[in-house]
Amino acid sequence: MAVPLWAWVAVGAVIIVLLAVDLVSHRDSHVIELPEALLWSAAWIGAGLLFGLGVWWGLGGDAAIAYYSGYLLEKALSVDNVFVFALLFGYFRVPSGYQHKVLFWGVVGALAFRLLFIVAGAELLERLAWAGFVLGAFLIWTGWRLAVRGEPDVDPDHNVVVRLFRRVVPTAARYHGDHFTARVDGRRVATLLLVALVAIEATDVIFAIDSVAAILAITTNIFLVWTATAFAVLGLRSLYFCLAGLLRHFGYLRYGLALLLAFAGLKLILAETPVGKLPIWLTLAVVVLTLAVAVGASVLAARRTR
Repeated sequence: MAVPLWAWVAVGAVIIVLLAVDLVSHRDSHVIELPEALLWSAAWIGAGLLFGLGVWWGLGGDAAIAYYSGYLLEKALSVDNVFVFALLFGYFRVPSGYQHKVLFWGVVGALAFRLLFIVAGAELLERLAWAGFVLGAFLIWTGWRLAVRGEPDVDPDHNVVVRLFRRVVPTAARYHGDHFTARVDGRRVATLLLVALVAIEATDVIFAIDSVAAILAITTNIFLVWTATAFAVLGLRSLYFCLAGLLRHFGYLRYGLALLLAFAGLKLILAETPVGKLPIWLTLAVVVLTLAVAVGASVLAARRTR
C-alpha cells in the first residue's frame, strides 16, 4: 500500500502542531485536575478517531480497520504504562505540577523510539521469513508474563540506564523547580527531574518493544502502524491524569491485555503457515470484545467489593 510523501509530511506537521499546542497550554506547570484531564483526553481521542476517518477516505476500509485496531491495541497497552509511570512518580516524589512536563518530553522520546522500532520490525518481517515466528513467540511469552506477574519492579536503582546516567552525569539530589538542569556550586548538573525523565524513557522502551510487535501483527504498513501508535501515545499524558488514581479498580484489565498480546503473537505465527493472515475485521472484533469484557468484569468486581 503506497502512501505518498505529502501524507507523511502532513501527519508530521499535525503531530508537531498538536505537541506545540499542548506544551503552550501547560507551560505554567500547574497541577492537572480531573476535569482538565478528561477534556484533553476527549480531544486526543477525537483527533485519533478523526484521523481514522481520513485513512478510510484516502486508503480504503481495510486500511482504516487496521488503523483502528492498532490504535485501540496501543491505547489499551498504554494503560499498563500509566500504572508504571504512577509508581515511578511516587518513587521520585515528583511534585504534581511537574509531572506533565516529564510526561510531555517522555512522549516525544516515545514517538522517536517507536518509529525506529516500527521501521526495524517491519523490515525484519518483510526480509526474514522466520522473524514472524520469533516475534510471535515473544508476544505470547510477554502475554503470559503479564498475566502471572505481580506488581512490576520499577525501582530505578535496578535500571541499568538510570544507574549509568547517574554514574556518568553529575546529578543534584533534589529538584530545582521544573528545570531539568541547574547550576550548583558553579557547575551545570542534572536535577532529580531529569533523572525521573530518564527512568520514564528507559521503562517506556520496554513497553515500546511489546506494543510495536503487537501492532505489526495487525499490519506491516509503516504508515498505518506509525500513525496508530502516534495518536495513541499522544494522549498518554492526559490518560495518566485521568486513570492514575483509578487503575487499581481495573483488576481484570491486565488479563485482557495479556490475551491480546498472546493473540497478536498467534496471528504473527499463523501468517507464516498455510493458514495465512487472519482477516483484519476479526482482529478488530477480538480487540474490542476482549477490552469490553475485561473492563466490564473489572467494574462488576469493584462493585461487589464495596
